[in-house]
Amino acid sequence: MASVTASTTRPTPHGRKAHASGDGHPSQAETADSAPLLTSDPAIPAPQPRASLARRMGFIATAWIIVLLLGGGIALERTLTSQVQANFDEQLEYQLTAMISSAEIDSFGEVWFYRSLGDQRFLEPGSGLYWQIDGEGYEPYPSRSLWDTPLQLRGVIEDGAGGFVDEPQFYDSAQFEGEPLRIAERTLILPGSDTRWTFAVAAATEERDNQIQRVRFILFWSFAVLGLGLIGMALLQIWYGLSPLRRVRAAISKLRTTGENRITEPLPTEVQPLVDEVNALLEHTERQAEEARMHAGNLAHALKTPLTVLTNAATAKDPNLNQAVFRETRTMQRHVDHHLARARAVGRRAVGQARTNVRQSAEAVRRAVERLYPNGRLDIAGSRDALVAIERQDLDEIFGNLIENAAKYGGGSVFVTIDHEPDADQCVIWVEDDGTGIPEAERTRIFDRGARLDTGKPGTGLGLAIVRDVVEIYGGSVTLDESEDLGGLLVELRLPRA
Repeated sequence: MASVTASTTRPTPHGRKAHASGDGHPSQAETADSAPLLTSDPAIPAPQPRASLARRMGFIATAWIIVLLLGGGIALERTLTSQVQANFDEQLEYQLTAMISSAEIDSFGEVWFYRSLGDQRFLEPGSGLYWQIDGEGYEPYPSRSLWDTPLQLRGVIEDGAGGFVDEPQFYDSAQFEGEPLRIAERTLILPGSDTRWTFAVAAATEERDNQIQRVRFILFWSFAVLGLGLIGMALLQIWYGLSPLRRVRAAISKLRTTGENRITEPLPTEVQPLVDEVNALLEHTERQAEEARMHAGNLAHALKTPLTVLTNAATAKDPNLNQAVFRETRTMQRHVDHHLARARAVGRRAVGQARTNVRQSAEAVRRAVERLYPNGRLDIAGSRDALVAIERQDLDEIFGNLIENAAKYGGGSVFVTIDHEPDADQCVIWVEDDGTGIPEAERTRIFDRGARLDTGKPGTGLGLAIVRDVVEIYGGSVTLDESEDLGGLLVELRLPRA
């Protein structure tokens, strides 16, 4: 059975360097956490465009302008109408005050005017301006303009305390058909008399109504023209304001027709970030396409030599053809595995920001490696909460190659340490073994595809190459050095923290 010790927490030596154990080959340790690659479904329909942005903005601007103008117009109309009405009542009150100040009581106890009223319309029958005086026990005393039809007044208004209200009262009257009136009346007692006299001045409201109609007419057309102008200005502003987006669309169309690879046209500050993102996307796409072309070329170049060897052996009818086929197909398989690992890492990186727990991935790989090397000792220490921005499958691939190499080429002990610095930008991971290590002169070459130092044990020489490629795809780094604690090799991984 395996002599595997429980995980212990071990402080990481300050300033410690990274070591790598053994030459690499594809990991035989696969965990149950592996997931299939994401594939795009061509049957998924493209998203349909929503309502026009210009139409939305135009609708909102038009509705808001109409609401504001309608509310403002109604408020202004009522204010001006009230002002016209107040001015009309003020004129009536002025006439009423002049009439009262000109009134006296004669020797018979009746009211008379010691001076004539100034407005000539009081003397013209049906002129639209009238006055009348009523008194308790006396016949109504009307103006000549009333002719023989007296006004129907409200008369004395009791105040509930035995007295009467002597303030001016204003009200509308429909006594005369076709001639609505506005009446101002006041009840008082003149000097030298005990009679309650009600003085009233009435005026036809036609002039007032005409003024109100003129105010409303002016307001309606003024606000209508103002509203149309504001809506037109808003639409023009929308059209002009969205013109940079049309220029962006034209620039993108130009990219497809002219073969240019960047949008270079200067645009407003608000749109420039969008253009920068488009240019960054174009650069990212070009970089991915270039990577794909490079990997395709590398794979074709790597497969060309084995295929040539097989072709020549078959043509020459080499008696050892079966051995050649076995040897060269293994070589081709190594190259295919290597490039497939890179392709999977690039594809998963493009899907989105990943978050993987380092300790969980290392524990899963450890369980798989223990089944392959039951006599080994594998310890894991350090943070249990460290998260890195790498897909779980790719982190398993990295750990699988490194831990399996350490178990295979080391002396039996493997130690994995996960850093304790949660505030750092990168998560540092050390994988150590107690083997013979790798000479310093070979630590760079060992990352090349197919490079192996110990050819006495089975392997392909691609493990560390895959580790380096996948780590660099995610923006990390891997270095090799000598383990200070175990005396063997140590790999230092620096991975971007999630």
